[in-house]
Amino acid sequence: MSRTLPSYFDGITGKVSPDAALSGLTWLGVGGRADWLFEPEDDADLQRFLAQYNTNSPLHIIGAGSNMLVRDGGIDGVVIRLTGQFAEIQHQAGFIHAGAGASDGEVARFAAKQGRAGLSFMIGIPGTVGGGLRMNAGCYGSEFKDVLVSASGFDRQGKAFTATPDEMNMRYRASDAPQGWVFTSAKFATVEGDKDTLRAEMKSMIASRADAQPIGARTGGSTFANPDGHKAWQVIDAAGCRGLRKGGALLSEKHCNFLINEGQATAEDLEQLGEEVRDRVKQHSGIELRWEIRRIGKHPSDADEGEHHVL
Repeated sequence: MSRTLPSYFDGITGKVSPDAALSGLTWLGVGGRADWLFEPEDDADLQRFLAQYNTNSPLHIIGAGSNMLVRDGGIDGVVIRLTGQFAEIQHQAGFIHAGAGASDGEVARFAAKQGRAGLSFMIGIPGTVGGGLRMNAGCYGSEFKDVLVSASGFDRQGKAFTATPDEMNMRYRASDAPQGWVFTSAKFATVEGDKDTLRAEMKSMIASRADAQPIGARTGGSTFANPDGHKAWQVIDAAGCRGLRKGGALLSEKHCNFLINEGQATAEDLEQLGEEVRDRVKQHSGIELRWEIRRIGKHPSDADEGEHHVL
């Protein structure tokens, strides 16, 4: 059934899809539908939309869908997905410029191909640059803030911005970037490196990840951030949570900081299992785990909860 486009899509040249299914765009493969899914053609198209989106309706940004859970009630308002030119990667004078829609793994591979070192750790991050900027993604002892020169994009009114890691107060799996910001690109610092050495380094990282994590399962990456002075998986394991199930949701036996959709899980199954893990850890050790997976949208009976940016 056709739907009349709201006026904030006037003049838009990108793809606009009404009543869009989102479960197929996420690694966990669950969740409801979005009122509108917007895939802008370019910066100008995105800026035009934001300048016209003068409404209190929520706005959500989806990247690879790797580190997110869409609730079963779906999402009111507009979901933006950055593809096309927003996934481009370039090398200029020792700096790697990557669109917010580029996958972190592709950025690492591109840098290695150019003989630029410093970004190999990104091969282990299952997300996009945009999500990594917001949450200061990292692994293997390195984080975005260690290599980021600046991030660019538009605010909720369509005004362009450029910000440094310090200006965004990037820290462990968090930043103070305003929720209304839509990241479009990032500039990363690199140093000269040997291509073969960099490839070997990434190959080792991939093998290490496959040994320790449930690669190939329908998961969302690390579920909870590491608490201060602890590893999340260790406090989860100590609380007896490894292998817990709820409906079609499973807490991985291989790595107990990973939620898995065994095929028939709902978003509610996965979120309730995660909350049960948090409760058990709090009761066992007094530690309050913080969700690293971004949960967006509404429960079937809920009102929408507002703006979020996700991986």
